[in-house]
Amino acid sequence: MSLDFAIRLTEILLGLAFLQQSIEHFRAPMEEQRLFLPRFILSIFLILGFQTPWISLALVIVGLFILKRFQGPYNGGSDRMSLLILCCLCLVHFIPSRQGQELVFGYLALQLVLSYFISGWVKIVNPDWRNGQALEDVFRFSAYPVSETLRSLADWPRLLWAMSWAVMLFELIFPLTLFTQVTLITGLIIAAIFHFVNACLFGLNRFFWIWLAAYPSIFWLQHRIFMTS
Repeated sequence: MSLDFAIRLTEILLGLAFLQQSIEHFRAPMEEQRLFLPRFILSIFLILGFQTPWISLALVIVGLFILKRFQGPYNGGSDRMSLLILCCLCLVHFIPSRQGQELVFGYLALQLVLSYFISGWVKIVNPDWRNGQALEDVFRFSAYPVSETLRSLADWPRLLWAMSWAVMLFELIFPLTLFTQVTLITGLIIAAIFHFVNACLFGLNRFFWIWLAAYPSIFWLQHRIFMTS
């Protein structure tokens, strides 16, 4: 995958993710609409490829106003990843050298890899994750399950133990998927399914769309390191 194609694909996927995020605020108070309606319009221009350097810069500025409005990334990790991708895109467009562009896009890919590995490491050093208690507490007590019927999964400790270890091991070995194109594609499909399941079970729909937007960077990095070396 070429750098230019990976950047264009990232712009399209990021624009689609921002459209989805912005629509959620169309019935919010007017103060929020003034922020998310411009973001919606700018995202359409980003998808269409119209003046992408300036559109991405405008989206960064709008993003800073959104941070100020909510006193930080109110939706946690998905908002942080949104800003990371957006800032990297903006830098790629304004850095004149090809080497600088590759470094910035490679940094985005590295952060994506680390987002899985560090998440797995944080879990596996936690005894509640190793024995399945953490997932049991999520289903039994947290506000995340999108349906009350899903709380019955808390009564299946062996299933939750298996699910916990499956998630931890996958996240920890994710960096190894970079070694071949087949393993990378397989790893990203599993990761996408993981985010989709989280969206269905816990309503974490933003994570699904925004993490997909970062996938072109890792495709490019894998090709850059192993195919052109």
